[in-house]
Amino acid sequence: MRHAAAAGAEDSEAAAVSLLPVEPAYRLAERGEEHRWLVTGLWSEQAVGIVGGEPKCCKSFLALDLAVSVASATPCLRRFVVPKAGRVLLYAAEDALHIVRRRLDGIAAAAGVTLADLDIQVITSAVLRLDLDADRRNLAETVDQLRPRLLILDPFVRLHRIDENASGEVAPLLAYLRELQRRYGVAVLVVHHAKKSAGSVRAGQALRGSSEFHAWGDSNLYLRRDDEDITLTVEHRAAASPRPLIIELAQQGLALALTAVERAKPAAAAIPSLDERIAIALAEVQAPLPFADLRAKCRVRAATLHERISQLADTGRIVKTAAGYRLAEP
Repeated sequence: MRHAAAAGAEDSEAAAVSLLPVEPAYRLAERGEEHRWLVTGLWSEQAVGIVGGEPKCCKSFLALDLAVSVASATPCLRRFVVPKAGRVLLYAAEDALHIVRRRLDGIAAAAGVTLADLDIQVITSAVLRLDLDADRRNLAETVDQLRPRLLILDPFVRLHRIDENASGEVAPLLAYLRELQRRYGVAVLVVHHAKKSAGSVRAGQALRGSSEFHAWGDSNLYLRRDDEDITLTVEHRAAASPRPLIIELAQQGLALALTAVERAKPAAAAIPSLDERIAIALAEVQAPLPFADLRAKCRVRAATLHERISQLADTGRIVKTAAGYRLAEP
């Protein structure tokens, strides 16, 4: 009986095994879908990611601009199209609620919409800790009930009391946010600080704390200030990224909002030809110029200069003397 029971268990286990689904490689492209965007070019549909940068780089303004754009289906930064409007859930931990309201009012005015018409829901809890089970459950329940298209948490440093440099402590919090994204189909945007004076390293590597932050994001936006300019760099896991662009915080009437800056490239200075450089060098001196001195002024190979001055002498534009070369008399 014992052997019969063991054999029956083995048969049941064997019966439960099934082949994994497979597809011929050449047919995979037939099932491909066009990349979907929450904000075209800036943020993928249902993406998790970081808005990062040093202090005073307008990270919160950019997050709020995304909130207004998604809620209103108007272009973010007056440039990046939003295909479909949706609810936004926002937790702004660093700014007083009246400041958040004033900023949203200004951005809405710049977008040509009214804040009262937008579905932006603001979490007003004084504290939200993602390292606490109770707060994680409360946030998940709120997302479940409201079903936003975009969840914004600003900034990450106010959402925990862990060591941000410890991968083992950061990873579970980011995994929780990834779980929210997958369970509820919500894009998750986390505002996070960059290290100070990290201008010499790649934008994603400049984020403060564990490298988990950079690796986690599907869409990441990095802001970097250089004197008065703020540069926005975009990274996507599964799509091409647009070129970096300059943005600025502009005041237009009551509207204070970020906008992309179009700046004409300075015209490239014309590089003088070798004939022009020879003529300039000879005109600057009163006496004939030896070949070695002429070559130093023109910064050209000896063979190239020999060939050119021979042609200029043959056409009568310069004169060769025992002391060197001079311009021909007009």
